[in-house]
Amino acid sequence: MINLEVPKKFRALISQAHQVGNSVFRPISRKYDRSEHAYPVELDMFAAIMDGMNDSTGGVAGAGALKQDKEKDEEGIKNGSNMATVLSLAELCWGDVGLSLTLPRQGLGNAAIAAVADDEQFARFGKKWAAMAITEPGFGSDSAAVRTTAIKDGDDYIINGEKIYVTSGERADCVVVWASVDRSLGRAAIKSFVVEKGTPGMEVVRLEKKLGIKASDTAAITFTDCRVPASNLLGDPEVNVEKGFAGVMQTFDNTRPVVAAMAIGVARASLDRTRQILNSHKIKTNYNAPLQSLTQLQAQLYRYEADWEGARLLTLKAAWMADNGIPNSKEASMAKAKAGRTANAITLGCVEMLGALGYSEDEMLEKWARDSKILDIFEGTQQIQQLIIARRLLGKSSAELK
Repeated sequence: MINLEVPKKFRALISQAHQVGNSVFRPISRKYDRSEHAYPVELDMFAAIMDGMNDSTGGVAGAGALKQDKEKDEEGIKNGSNMATVLSLAELCWGDVGLSLTLPRQGLGNAAIAAVADDEQFARFGKKWAAMAITEPGFGSDSAAVRTTAIKDGDDYIINGEKIYVTSGERADCVVVWASVDRSLGRAAIKSFVVEKGTPGMEVVRLEKKLGIKASDTAAITFTDCRVPASNLLGDPEVNVEKGFAGVMQTFDNTRPVVAAMAIGVARASLDRTRQILNSHKIKTNYNAPLQSLTQLQAQLYRYEADWEGARLLTLKAAWMADNGIPNSKEASMAKAKAGRTANAITLGCVEMLGALGYSEDEMLEKWARDSKILDIFEGTQQIQQLIIARRLLGKSSAELK
């Protein structure tokens, strides 16, 4: 069963990630918040270090590929790249969420490739920077409403459609695109395809201006008669109506704990800084004091800390289950729902607790509050996560519980 202590083998990785968040991300965080769409050139020198960290752990140390770890610890329990990813990514996002999202070869598309790709595909695409393209102008959180098509033509597929809100869509080496191979068959026909940058028919048409995570580029991409090899289809090419949408949705079981880890990181950053500021004003934390003797600020901080710990444990559980081959769809959604909502509440609450100081650009608190909002939206909104959890608990299908 799960052990709530951090595995010893990951402590050095966590320490390295924290140092990066503190020494690399924090000093340039405000600079790229003010220069939206400017590429953080400082990350180029860091990319090689991250690649080395990935190779040493067998997975991705940042926001990237989650692949089953074949080695087990002494107790027969796996603590693999899923756990390594969420632990290290929380530290990176303690430094800056937007910069974490724009690390080369650490995109959420990499998680999709690692979750679904066969060995040959992983050899081709595993070390490329991969973005994820799901959302379209006609829908938001209902991923089953994909209208982009991929029609088989000999040894290729021809993709037509438009994707929006593609994180790292301009900078990435390739994009994992969700498209239907036969819209008459409904959601069961939705497959994911790797489309490499520069493929004729693929065009980045604009970059979005956003509330937060401004260091990360967010693109709109069109596909017009875009021809890709059939070998770029991830997973089973056959349409299984009985299995339905489950195959492609497996990606989310891996990526939702990743987003939850990001939320945990930025929430802890707000808690840590708020605690420091309160301490400097002689409002110190004293967990041995009776509850009735606490100030309102102390009591609120303690409530936030309790909520944060709950979100952290749910995230670790979802990652641990993935490493151990245990179906974690419900737990992944629970972690994402709890962490996203908690991060929003904590970051905004810390701004409110500190008044003018929290609202001013003299502190990073207002930026963290803006950055945190997306973590409750992408990879499935709060409402979608609650719906998925309800379906799992009640044993209902998507058609039975909408």
